[in-house]
Amino acid sequence: MCGRFTLYSSPQELQDEFGLPIPDYEPSYNIAPTQQVLAFVANNEETKAGFLHWGLIPFWAKEKKIGSKMINARAETIDEKPAFKNLLKRKRCLIPANSFYEWKREDDSKHPFIIHLTNSKLLTFAGLWDRWIDPATNNTISSCTIITTSPNDFMSSLHDRMPVILDEGNRQAWLDPSIDDPAQIKSMLLPYNRTHMTAHEVSKAVNNPRNNGAHLIHQL
Repeated sequence: MCGRFTLYSSPQELQDEFGLPIPDYEPSYNIAPTQQVLAFVANNEETKAGFLHWGLIPFWAKEKKIGSKMINARAETIDEKPAFKNLLKRKRCLIPANSFYEWKREDDSKHPFIIHLTNSKLLTFAGLWDRWIDPATNNTISSCTIITTSPNDFMSSLHDRMPVILDEGNRQAWLDPSIDDPAQIKSMLLPYNRTHMTAHEVSKAVNNPRNNGAHLIHQL
């Protein structure tokens, strides 16, 4: 599962990393489901950065609240589930992050850990997105889900799932609409290289999504 993450690099840093105009945003050390998240989407063969509601609302949904149950999509069954399989070919997105949180169960309690790359470079999560029209207001909501996979040897000590993190070599391929073979697409949805990851325990203050600030990522 991936249920919380951070993005505190500046828009200029992201622009330098991805070579795209980046809209202004407030840094966050506790991004939670139902919030707006920065994402990269390829539309008409042009990649743009914008904001998506975290929690996928399929175009056929009757109510917005279904999105709270679709913050993640399992890589193993992504080409089988009705909410995801039709998005796999044409509606893929990348979600940048500095780090993400997972909770390790010990002594009948859960302890939050923050996970990031050893070189502190940006992560990019593989995601899917869709558009939904609210029948009550006729407003369009663009939303997304983060794809998860089985954990690598490093993550398995913390949790039984991890987000799919795409390296630089796969970022462009993930957003390339000409790549539409499900088998080829799914071949990118692998656990990230464990040797590039590190983690440390953080305060349980992160449990409350209303809490934010750099203190949340400090090691206990």
